[in-house]
Amino acid sequence: MNMKAIKVESFGGPEVLKVCDVPIPQPAEDEVLVRIKAVGINPVDTYLRTGTHTIKPPLPYTPGSDGAGLVEKAGAAVTKFKAGDRVFVSGTVTGSYAEYATVKASTTHPLPALLDFKQGAALGAPYFTAYRALFIRGNIQAGQTLLIHGASGAVGNGCIQFAKAHGLTVFGTAGSQQGLDLIKKLGVDQAFNHREEGYEQKIMAASNGKGVDYVAEMLSNVNLQKDLDLLAHGGTVLLIGSRGDINISPRSLMTKETKMIGVMLPRSTKEEMALTSSEVVKGAEAGHLAPVIAREYPLAEVGQAHQDIINTTSAAGKLVLVT
Repeated sequence: MNMKAIKVESFGGPEVLKVCDVPIPQPAEDEVLVRIKAVGINPVDTYLRTGTHTIKPPLPYTPGSDGAGLVEKAGAAVTKFKAGDRVFVSGTVTGSYAEYATVKASTTHPLPALLDFKQGAALGAPYFTAYRALFIRGNIQAGQTLLIHGASGAVGNGCIQFAKAHGLTVFGTAGSQQGLDLIKKLGVDQAFNHREEGYEQKIMAASNGKGVDYVAEMLSNVNLQKDLDLLAHGGTVLLIGSRGDINISPRSLMTKETKMIGVMLPRSTKEEMALTSSEVVKGAEAGHLAPVIAREYPLAEVGQAHQDIINTTSAAGKLVLVT
């Protein structure tokens, strides 16, 4: 039996993403075979495709770590899942840009009934990263103030929802009216347009001149110095995303005794990943976590999806493939 899958046979631009007919993979004893209904597209997928990431997948390969669908078959050692179960995945063996994928049972999770497959496909990297940033790396507490610099994208959406569910005051930025409308709908206490001259002063004024306790930063190479200037004494910048280098003033950290903490989801221990998975599922079941889908694409338009996720001037939710 064959299936449709995206194959990358050489590193390069979106044109190297090819729709192919390939055999349906079979699960090992500790894996499940998932009929993928929707695929979460992440920026890292584009870096891997170009060959510029520190990790270079062996060619040829099928991209994708995130997705959601139905269990088709469970390996002999798998007891947690059975055929027909609704699941989302946060890592695959064979790649999620396909109609079927084999997935380790450890990176397969029950899909809460409140979410559809497209929303399930949006949970993996964005919401796991949001939880890791705020509560594992950041240890953020109820009553503190969080600025999400770039709140309208998928990770930013996850940060808003987690933070509001945990009793934080949340400021968010976006670069378009659509993005601002979205983050207001998701519950930020105050929204700011980061393309507007002097928006940093408005954020500082909103904090009564004190500054914010935490910044969740999605584009560090552009915003890091601004983040440091906006921190309260003892505050922390959580470095979630960056696409280049930046010069900063060390005195900005020294004066207010602030710090920067890097966030990288693949550095999670097994125990941290299990906790993160549990909290994401629990939050979705309670209705606190509900990914927003910005646009969906068929497999044949994967190249356009890759262009859109990198070239967008203002994100407004998650991009997904539907199979």
